[in-house]
Amino acid sequence: MPGNFASAQDLVSVDEIREDVVLLKDGSLRQVVMVGGVNFSLKSEGEQNLIIGGYQNFLNSLNFPIQIIIHSRKINIENYLKQLEERKQVESSGLLQDQIEEYREFVRQFVSEHAIMVKTFFVVVPFTPVSLMPASKKSAFSFLPFGKKQPGAIEQEAAKREEVLKENISQLRQRTAQIKDGLGSLGLETLVLNEEAIAELFYNFYNPESVEKESIQAPEG
Repeated sequence: MPGNFASAQDLVSVDEIREDVVLLKDGSLRQVVMVGGVNFSLKSEGEQNLIIGGYQNFLNSLNFPIQIIIHSRKINIENYLKQLEERKQVESSGLLQDQIEEYREFVRQFVSEHAIMVKTFFVVVPFTPVSLMPASKKSAFSFLPFGKKQPGAIEQEAAKREEVLKENISQLRQRTAQIKDGLGSLGLETLVLNEEAIAELFYNFYNPESVEKESIQAPEG
């Protein structure tokens, strides 16, 4: 029966994405930091030990938990194939046109037969307020005349919630700045995802088999 199945919206714990902050339904907040890679295997043994030691010190310096996500997905070459086709159309030499077409077909065939994966690294920074005040919470006596809110009380509550939310977001961003500074000291480039990039990330999480949207640009390491 249809009523027995929860909608996708019910299964997702996200309530709202505001700029670069994810607001969860339980009142807690998250920011997502994309982290560039480093050619660790090309480093000398001494450099590798410095990176490992620095990473250990970075983790030990944190007084809050973090979540590390490694997102693997098949590489999307549709835009690249389209660029090759456009290049072929403007090429005046028939020989070069044939070469471009052969190369384009080779790339398409190779990717279709071999699962080429690209990995993207993210750090999720959390903040859970000590006292949560859900917007939907109502007084148990609100249905009684003496329990009804006075004119303007609802607006005052909304303004208070917004003020508390801004303070919580400020504290979350302080944590995110600490994460960025710590990873930066290891030579890693970081980028805080904005609203559009967060929405795209969730889209890719819940639609792994579909044709993905334009890839999020990872910081260069």
